[in-house]
Amino acid sequence: MKINTAEFIISNSDVTKCPKDFMPEYAFIGRSNVGKSSLINMLTNQKKLAKTSGRPGKTQLINHFLINNNWFLVDLPGYGYAKVSKKTKSIFQEFITDYFETREQLVCAFVLIDIRHEAQTIDIEFMSYMGESEIPFCIVFTKADKISKVKIDSHVAAYKKKMFANNWAEMPHYFVTSATESTGKEELLSYIDEVNQEVFKNNNQF
Repeated sequence: MKINTAEFIISNSDVTKCPKDFMPEYAFIGRSNVGKSSLINMLTNQKKLAKTSGRPGKTQLINHFLINNNWFLVDLPGYGYAKVSKKTKSIFQEFITDYFETREQLVCAFVLIDIRHEAQTIDIEFMSYMGESEIPFCIVFTKADKISKVKIDSHVAAYKKKMFANNWAEMPHYFVTSATESTGKEELLSYIDEVNQEVFKNNNQF
């Protein structure tokens, strides 16, 4: 899939005020400083698209971008800034929980993880929440250009091991990316394109 148009539509903290259009949505979320804005700009072939959500007051909002006039890329706040408690939902703001649990247009979430670091508890807990809530998601490892291929494989294997230890039957679908080198761009966009085709074919509401 080639992205021809990418347009910022709206930022807000109230899920009921998100676009009413029944277009498939793909949400991007991760810990703070995971490289989310760079990844979004790389995917959309624009240098400053995600900066719309980088202005003061925008970083803690739900940001909708209309892509190719037929699907939404949703930029969500990082969940690493909140204090972690025993309840996974406290990791991120309540409106993010509302988005994931009530947004009918959401077809897949991409959980961004910095490949440079070993498996982090906060990421495992967040993905456990997603799994328990039956929210479809994929893992997107970022910043792959910062470490060697050997370390990338080692860290991915470590995530698999930790997820299996947390009762996961299998590793979620994942992508290894680099915004700097455009690594994983075609694979990620092809995946979205395939899901879109299935959604449009099988669901009359879209």
